Amino acid sequence: MKIALLSDIHANLRALDACMEHAAAQGAQRFAVLGDLVGYGAQPAQVVRRVRALAQDGAIVLQGNHDALAAAPLDQAGTMDAGGAAWTRAQLAPADLDFLAGLPLTATDDTAFLVHGSADAPQRWLYVDSGHRAEASLHAACADERVRYVFGGHVHQQTLYFRGASQKLLRFEPTSGATIPVPSHRRWIATVGSVGQPRDGDTDAMYAIFDAARAELTFHRVAYDHLAAAADVRAAGLPEVFAKRLEQGL
Repeated sequence: MKIALLSDIHANLRALDACMEHAAAQGAQRFAVLGDLVGYGAQPAQVVRRVRALAQDGAIVLQGNHDALAAAPLDQAGTMDAGGAAWTRAQLAPADLDFLAGLPLTATDDTAFLVHGSADAPQRWLYVDSGHRAEASLHAACADERVRYVFGGHVHQQTLYFRGASQKLLRFEPTSGATIPVPSHRRWIATVGSVGQPRDGDTDAMYAIFDAARAELTFHRVAYDHLAAAADVRAAGLPEVFAKRLEQGL
């Protein structure tokens, strides 16, 4: 079965729709959303309801830090994220907030462990942005001996690490659209990138497809109307920096 791995949608419905359409064209049969449905973008309600529909169809959906913040915002909006969470919360119906609040932090699907941040402390929202952090996350997830693959988001970039014959963790730089063999005799950890807010200088949305039957992983970049998404942010009255990020991919 091919499973599409999406993370960090950040209330960007245009990017989500583009990735879902692309995944369907690639033969994806199931979806997993690895957190941060909301935050930064202009369409939190539409995104949450789209993902709720996916969940009803059998998708795995996890909670990210922005989802947690929106569901239980800080009393005093002392940071940009907290202020955005208050705006997001005001856009969402009680059922949407209940959905975000009830999402799990992790899930295991056969040989794959899914998490928004790091498996060793999912509630702390740690960034798997180095070999050291990848090692800690992989070690924690593989306490379950069935686990061969760890998939996460949070860092807004696409990376892949694997444990080589020497047991040293090695980093591999993925190329969009190139299928990577990920045989199960090794252990692998990947961050699948951000659907709704890329931060690597490329405005195209990111996601990945894992083919468990073939033991293959493919990272994808998907063009969408990012300028219209930025215009949506401005029209909503959200901070200008949120729009600039979409326009620049930073």
